[in-house]
Amino acid sequence: MFQSLAVIMVAAGVMYLFIPHDENASPVEAKDYRVELLTAQRAAPYPVLAPEGLGKDWKATVVSYKREQHDAWQLGFLDPDTQYVAIHQSTADPAKYVPDVTQDAKSSGKTRTVAGQVWQLWEGPRYDALVRTSGGATTVVTGTASFDRLAEMAGALQSKKA
Repeated sequence: MFQSLAVIMVAAGVMYLFIPHDENASPVEAKDYRVELLTAQRAAPYPVLAPEGLGKDWKATVVSYKREQHDAWQLGFLDPDTQYVAIHQSTADPAKYVPDVTQDAKSSGKTRTVAGQVWQLWEGPRYDALVRTSGGATTVVTGTASFDRLAEMAGALQSKKA
């Protein structure tokens, strides 16, 4: 029994030494979303938004455009505090779309002006959100980040319709 245990311990030690591991490395790799953004900008019937001018400490982690799902655009980030912030846009009915992408957030009845645009504030058990409808689509900036971080993202949104 002790010999078997010794063999197992030696094998485990060898695996530990030769399998790379870095406790200080970031577990999330940033995605390059430029191709998907260009595709969405060409295909969507509304001005697709993406941030410009955010610092390098914002990491894009999720990107998708689904024409068959009401032209749904999603671009998700980890902010400098590693909180999730996402941009969602769609031509879907806002009454169904916003609660879906915010995981059941509700309108607080409050508004916030960001970069000259009035946004509705939604609060939820998991995600909060800034919401506005214009140009034929509903835009939702949502996530686990604070309203100030959500506003920072909303203020950086730009459209370059292809």
